Amino acid sequence: MQAIILAAGVGKRLMPLTGQRPKCLIEIGGKSLLERYLDALRALEIKDVTFVLGHLKEMILERLNTFGKGLKFHYIINQDYTRGSVTSLWCARERLKGDVLIMDADVLFHPVLLERLVHSPKPSCFLMEENFTDSGEEMKLFAQGDRVIAISKKNTTQSQYVGEGVGFLRLSSQHCPVLREVLEDFVGEGRLDAEYEEALDRFLRRCEVGFEKVEGAPWIEIDFLEDIERAEREILPRLGEK
Repeated sequence: MQAIILAAGVGKRLMPLTGQRPKCLIEIGGKSLLERYLDALRALEIKDVTFVLGHLKEMILERLNTFGKGLKFHYIINQDYTRGSVTSLWCARERLKGDVLIMDADVLFHPVLLERLVHSPKPSCFLMEENFTDSGEEMKLFAQGDRVIAISKKNTTQSQYVGEGVGFLRLSSQHCPVLREVLEDFVGEGRLDAEYEEALDRFLRRCEVGFEKVEGAPWIEIDFLEDIERAEREILPRLGEK
């Protein structure tokens, strides 16, 4: 299994902090998100890691040289990183082969969550937070039975279950070609300002993708300054670090 980490974005909602460092280099408890990701991947013996870079890419490359021991890196530069995140996944389309993890680079998470996703019996699956408050900012997963049928911030899909997506997707080798086709369609339609979840939503109509529940394991997506404060105050103690 390999991992694709999407780390090209500007992180506008975290300005001015992200004007000085990319999101994945934000430190929580004195340790960057990037370093935490690499530790979690090493623990699962996932050594083949592709980074899609854009904003302040030199800073990330420098850190990878420091923390990348034992891992094999591939670097892809997204020249359109100020546009929608679909451009990052499009840039990485040639790496969508075999079994792959697609990961947003802005999540503080307990390593058990990644372990649960990697060892899931479901060939393709998301991580779903079943207990969440819908403020309209959350990227939601809509599921019917064991299958995720839609992903969106909008509540436009009728479903049996609704949960928040953690930002990690395990994709099987048989489904990778379908996602590549969907991404090609998006680019052909000129939808470069779309978020990659919009492409995943279309992909879900063609492929059966399951989900694994978070079941209380701690995590938080770092989008706003208050998320950093909450991560330090609430999540770190649950990681056993404070």
